[in-house]
Parts: sequence; C-alpha cells; structure tokens
Amino acid sequence: MKTAVPCYYHLDVDVSPERVGQVGRILAAHLRLWDLEVLVEPVCRGAELLLRAIDEHATDKHTSIELWWNGQHLITAIGDNDRDLRPDQDLRACLARIAAMSDGWGCCATDTGSKVIWFSQRARSGERVPRVPTTPAPRLRETLQLPREVPAALPTRPTQGVLEDAR
Repeated sequence: MKTAVPCYYHLDVDVSPERVGQVGRILAAHLRLWDLEVLVEPVCRGAELLLRAIDEHATDKHTSIELWWNGQHLITAIGDNDRDLRPDQDLRACLARIAAMSDGWGCCATDTGSKVIWFSQRARSGERVPRVPTTPAPRLRETLQLPREVPAALPTRPTQGVLEDAR
C-alpha cells in the first residue's frame, strides 16, 4: 500500500485579473504533481473565487496562498493583507459558494490584522476517485427456481390480469 507523503506549497501573489488564471494553473500543476488530479477542479475553482473577490473588494492586493496535503485532506488557505476587507460583508457570496463545494472552511484573523480564509477537500493519496458514480457490475449467484405449478393449499383464483400477463 502506498503511504501518503505530506506536502506543502506556498505562493505570494499580487492579485490582478490576469494573475487569477495563472494562479489556477500553478495550483493545478502542483496538485497533479502530488497525484491529486481529482482535486484540481474544486481547489482551483475555490481559489479563483476568493482571488476574484479579493481583486474586486480589497485595496491591498498582496495575497499568500498555501496548500497543505496530509494524506487525507488538502487544505487551501488564502491570506490577504487588507484590514478593511470584511468577510461577513464583502465576501459573503463568495464564502457561501466555498462552503457549498468544500468539506470544511473557515476564516481567522492573524496577529497583523489580516485574514486567512481556508477550505478543505478530502481525498486519498494515490487514488483516482471517479467523479461519476459507477453502476454496480452484475454478479453471479444462485437463485431459487420458482415452482411452475401453484400448490394446492394456495388459492388458485388469479388476480385480474396479473397471471395472464406473466405468461
């Protein structure tokens, strides 16, 4: 069994509309390198939502992005340096989308007065989880044969149309 190696990645970026797409591609490349292809779409979508909201509402555009993989959970954290940006007002719609698509999320303040918004996704290392549920494969098993004749103890009067259609 392959054991997961904890991974960490840190990126500092000045957010602009052009940089949002670049950051998404950088994060996707690291997730693929860590064999977490299944998490590329939700993580990049969540990071892009937060970066676009920071670009729209923040005055200080300097942002730090961190990824932590512990073998079961990937935590994506985005920290901004804007003390005036309020998650409960400016980022409310963005955080609602993050909450709907992640396994867990949160927001915390730092000692410098900035904020860190994080969200987590669960996966297993080295496993490619299908995005669409697969149908169960038929399996062979022994079945009991139904008797062709009705036993004498049971009533022989058929329900209207049921036995006639079954023949």
